[in-house]
Amino acid sequence: MKRRILLQAILAGTLGVHLYAAAALPVVEVYKNPSCGCCTGWVKHLEQNGFTVKVQEVANPSDYRAKFGIPNTLGSCHTAIVQGYAIEGHVPASDIKRLLAEHRKVKGLAVPSMPLGSPGMEGNRSDPYDVLLVKTDGSYSTYHHYNGK
Repeated sequence: MKRRILLQAILAGTLGVHLYAAAALPVVEVYKNPSCGCCTGWVKHLEQNGFTVKVQEVANPSDYRAKFGIPNTLGSCHTAIVQGYAIEGHVPASDIKRLLAEHRKVKGLAVPSMPLGSPGMEGNRSDPYDVLLVKTDGSYSTYHHYNGK
């Protein structure tokens, strides 16, 4: 009898931890062109890193970039929104998690263009690229630099 109670407690505790972990990360809503394969790769990267992703296939993702206040000069092939932050392009999940933990008053993060080696753009080559922190006034600074390989 005691073993059964102990086993139930362990299972309940383990299940509770898993449920908490799944609920801990917010939903990322992604606006992408239906035919874009690298966007699909980025979505998979987010899911593999614990995010739940809701994909909206749209004809013109740049409309959402403008709606969320990301300058067009920082554009990429998809735009996302998570807890009020805009995420433009192939931003690594670790940088999104960091921003969410910091609770900064900014527009969001951007990886302009489509740098080789960024999440969703993996392949034989990995180029250096920056994740940019987009401030409320539209200016930006380097948030994280990736050296490439």
